[in-house]
Amino acid sequence: MPKHIGIVACSYEGAALCYRTICNEGSDFLGEHNHPEVSLHTHPLSEYMRFIETGDWEGVADIMLSSSEKLFKAGADFLISPDNTIHQAYSSVISRSPLPWLHIGEEVAKVAEINKFRKTGILGTRFLMEGPVYPEVLKARGINYSVPSAEQRIRINDIIFNELVYGVIEEGSKKFFLDIVDELKKGGCDSVILGCTEIPLIVLPGESSLPVLDSTRLLARAALNYSIS
Repeated sequence: MPKHIGIVACSYEGAALCYRTICNEGSDFLGEHNHPEVSLHTHPLSEYMRFIETGDWEGVADIMLSSSEKLFKAGADFLISPDNTIHQAYSSVISRSPLPWLHIGEEVAKVAEINKFRKTGILGTRFLMEGPVYPEVLKARGINYSVPSAEQRIRINDIIFNELVYGVIEEGSKKFFLDIVDELKKGGCDSVILGCTEIPLIVLPGESSLPVLDSTRLLARAALNYSIS
């Protein structure tokens, strides 16, 4: 039997895309209309933001662990979180979690290494682009990285929290993201990490001038592989 996947959600749009990917692609492994058992729990994003905005990652960890306990009681065998930013609390979470986890950044970095990418751009929330989540996993594999300028990071962050988390896609915002990808390419990047789980809604592979590392779908596929292994 496939392992029961537990999803610790933070923002609902990214979590919904991760959930849909697991269910849609499950049939590729398990047959028509089949996928592993999946349970999802989320606290309101507002609860997370209280701690994220003040840099209180132990507070973030406590919320993640609250979801972890609920999913453990629901029968999950392992956990994922389709939210890159809150992985800054990961080390605190896994030391106290009732279940094992897959790390979203690790799964993305594995694919970057397999594809022999040498320098990747990082897009995400301001907290993610300025934090250690991706630098740590990329450096461990000898992969260089680049992030947008401070001014660009502020606008990316605003688009994520004022538009994308609500499922709103504005053409001007899409152009802004694609222009940033073009800049990263000119700066020597050979790929770009969509390091906010809502960014795949606005940056599509066929529109990007760089190969995309879609953290949402890569995590979902890693969870599928782990579940059926």
